[in-house]
Amino acid sequence: MKTQTTSTQLRNARKAGIASFVGTTIEWYDFYVYSTAAALVLGKLFFPSTSALAGTLAAFATFWIGFVSRPIGGIVFGHLGDRVGRKKTLIITLMLMGCCTTAMGLLPTYAQVGFTAPVLLVVLRLLQGIAIGGEWGGAVVLSSEHAPKGKEIFYSAFAQQGSPAGNLLATLAYLAVSTLPDHQFMTWGWRIPFLLSAFLVGVGIFVRLSVEESPAMQAIKESKKIATLPIAEVLRDYKALVAMGVGACVIAISVTYFKTTFALSWAVTSIGFDRTQFLSVITAAIIVQLIVQPFGAVLATKIDLKKAILYMLLPEIVTLPLMFSLIATRSTPLAMIGMSLASIPAALYYASMAGILAKSFPVQIRYTGISLAYQICGALFAGTTPILGQYLLNATGTIVSVIALGIMHVLITLACALMLVARIEGHSIQTAQDAVPARL
Repeated sequence: MKTQTTSTQLRNARKAGIASFVGTTIEWYDFYVYSTAAALVLGKLFFPSTSALAGTLAAFATFWIGFVSRPIGGIVFGHLGDRVGRKKTLIITLMLMGCCTTAMGLLPTYAQVGFTAPVLLVVLRLLQGIAIGGEWGGAVVLSSEHAPKGKEIFYSAFAQQGSPAGNLLATLAYLAVSTLPDHQFMTWGWRIPFLLSAFLVGVGIFVRLSVEESPAMQAIKESKKIATLPIAEVLRDYKALVAMGVGACVIAISVTYFKTTFALSWAVTSIGFDRTQFLSVITAAIIVQLIVQPFGAVLATKIDLKKAILYMLLPEIVTLPLMFSLIATRSTPLAMIGMSLASIPAALYYASMAGILAKSFPVQIRYTGISLAYQICGALFAGTTPILGQYLLNATGTIVSVIALGIMHVLITLACALMLVARIEGHSIQTAQDAVPARL
């Protein structure tokens, strides 16, 4: 009977992991489609009355709006996920994201309806941010809570694979349509990646409906220990933990936007790459990330977690400057090598980061807690990366200032991640001591 129970648990864990991967892939596809479009086309179509530089900055500003709204999604859907259930909440977030992304592909441009066009774009981007704000935490929690004991970090990495997979799909979609003549690309070609979301969401919902609610969520429902207002409990009792979680996520999130949004814009507008050429550079780097990322979860499971974090993050201090230096050579092969190398350290860390956050928060407020930490980080650090990078480049005239920003992100992440692990280990030791009966 025990073997059958173990077999069932493993089967459910795999199903939850696969469902989290499929769902987050689609959600991140939708989110990255916008970031790629912001770098290539949205400034020209929705903010054409400004200069080319100002139009790019305006497009990056709407890109950031999607991050500003993500904490709202973390709070709203975290509340639902901690009270109603993980599974139902994740179906809602997937549907909301798909509807918003498909609607973006149908939007009229500034030339057609004037100021209404950027207003509609901003509204949809806000809703996109709310959807992804609720998606990530739920997917991680669902995978983690279905995992066998001791393998929470490994199974949480299933949800993390959705980011590079979605990024790859979005980049491939734009790589395909970027081969169109400029007139066709600017009039209708750019819309196709957005419209593909409708099909992908249907697939995601089908997969997620087959997954059971997590055992941990079922247990707190049965024991009637559901938090009345999860966000209030998080802000009352776990503010320091949220702050550490915010810092621990920084480079793991922002490195993607250094590469696929800021670097794309910089390479095409300032260095001399054409859009198809540099999208192929990004595609190669994302494939590298997709392949190497799971090894981060394996490493974090096999060796001391603090050592694993050091091994994963410290190389980024070298690879990030190298990436920008090789892009500046205007050589496609060298740019591919630089971006691929810069993808490896943060990708390894990103795989383990979700499980570390999930282990940090108690089950009754876990969805809300990890969502709030991750999404506040997105709003403060990741979402500001392209616009701040562009501002620093304009103000200083050198890419060195952008490199300095990236290194600062690495150091913040390293310090906070180590503090978070120390807290987890301290809590585990205290729990073990409490479980030992006192001697008479």
